[in-house]
Amino acid sequence: MWSSPLFWIVFAIAVFWALGAYNRLMRLRSAVVQAFGSFDAHMVRLVALLGEFGAAHAVQPSTLSAPEQEMAALQGATTQLSASLAMARARPLQADAIAALTAARDVLQACWQKAGRREGQGDPPPTATDARDALPSPWQIRWDEHVQQNDQAMRVFNDAVLHYNAAIAQFPANLLAWVFGFKAARGL
Repeated sequence: MWSSPLFWIVFAIAVFWALGAYNRLMRLRSAVVQAFGSFDAHMVRLVALLGEFGAAHAVQPSTLSAPEQEMAALQGATTQLSASLAMARARPLQADAIAALTAARDVLQACWQKAGRREGQGDPPPTATDARDALPSPWQIRWDEHVQQNDQAMRVFNDAVLHYNAAIAQFPANLLAWVFGFKAARGL
């Protein structure tokens, strides 16, 4: 049996297939990490924008009015996002890290809706016509630009995750994924 040429041909084909499949899984895994790196860079810029916004609207820790409470909540959400981003940066393929980042991003967006939109508008305008004519603040414009860039980077990351997850779920590559410990990733 061991000296049969057919055995060695089948064995060689299996080894070369396994090597090719493993390399494909590694390329797809690397694509997920690279896509996260791009998303990470955009998120770091967003955190820097929020730092500038926070510095421009410094909150005194004494008794806080409603706008100051919203600013404090925004600062807390920014801190939470920074911590979640650092954790996800270290482990972009782990579902719990990405879930924490997604939750922190959602909290930040909710806080921005309260604090960021109020900035530049002062108290609510007296009439609906004034509200339609009001121009967005420079901070809101910059926020919207960052959100648009982040959304594009997030789509690229999610596409890479979908390709990676599909590859590790296919038979017989799923056997290699199981042997080498490839786990399904989570999108944003």
